[in-house]
Amino acid sequence: MICPITLFIALLAVLVQVVVSSSTSSPPVPISSPFVFDIANQRPVSFRSGPFKAVLSKWENARDLALLEQSVEDHNAEIVATAPDAVSAVTSRRLIVLPLDERFDPPAGMFSHGHVQTGDKMSLPSCFWQAIQKKAAEVPWLFEVSRVDGVTGPRAVMPIGQEDAGLDRVCGGAIDFRSPSNYVFLPRWMMLALALKPRDVVDVRLIEDVPPGSAVRLRPHRSEFLQISNHQAVLETELKHYSALTRGSTIPFDYMGKRYYFDVVDLRSSPRGEKVSMAKVQDCDLAAEFTKAKDQMMKAKDKKK
Repeated sequence: MICPITLFIALLAVLVQVVVSSSTSSPPVPISSPFVFDIANQRPVSFRSGPFKAVLSKWENARDLALLEQSVEDHNAEIVATAPDAVSAVTSRRLIVLPLDERFDPPAGMFSHGHVQTGDKMSLPSCFWQAIQKKAAEVPWLFEVSRVDGVTGPRAVMPIGQEDAGLDRVCGGAIDFRSPSNYVFLPRWMMLALALKPRDVVDVRLIEDVPPGSAVRLRPHRSEFLQISNHQAVLETELKHYSALTRGSTIPFDYMGKRYYFDVVDLRSSPRGEKVSMAKVQDCDLAAEFTKAKDQMMKAKDKKK
């Protein structure tokens, strides 16, 4: 019968050998910023190469994520430590991005129910609820999500048929304040607008200087939407699920089981009608109009060729 101590030493020796061979044969690609989480550097976890190699890969992946979380935690701790007052300590955070999904859908009967992806609401850490209370912020509560030079990873590759809007910031509201302290969950259209990948790092802050909107021009991706007899009423109803709009973004609406996409082409503020990059929609008298649909523009371009 094999002595347990002997068996343990043998297993430990094999594990050390795996660690050494792994570190010498395929070192991870160096990352310049501690805030950049490169999914390409994640090691595949497979038991085909042996249980010890699989455990090692899983541990290294967890270590990389832990280092990212610690970097974000350290940065946020510095925000709190250097804040001039209690309000400033909770109005901004550096956060890790993950996609919002149906698990965040509010219960039936609540206004945002069924509009997780067709609205501008994000899940935020509880510190932002404290910021709202401390500042006595007026509704709509708006939050700016921005890419950070040297911190946010490279812009994501867009899905087929969609162009990168080139935006560095967008704004929206909150669906809840129950996200883990170092994370923010964003709807898919918002991640595409900023060309973000899961576990990219962004800055988020509570903002109160977004002007009320007076007019917006939207470009439907499909002319089919304009053929709906009451499409203007549909637009007004669906826009209620957006607290604010960002010029250059592409927002989705759902109607009769179909999802329609619209480019925010132009945005004007109230009362002077100045061109702005962001504007409040909630509780505003907003005049909305449509430009020529994207599919019609593509057809016209093909005819000219």
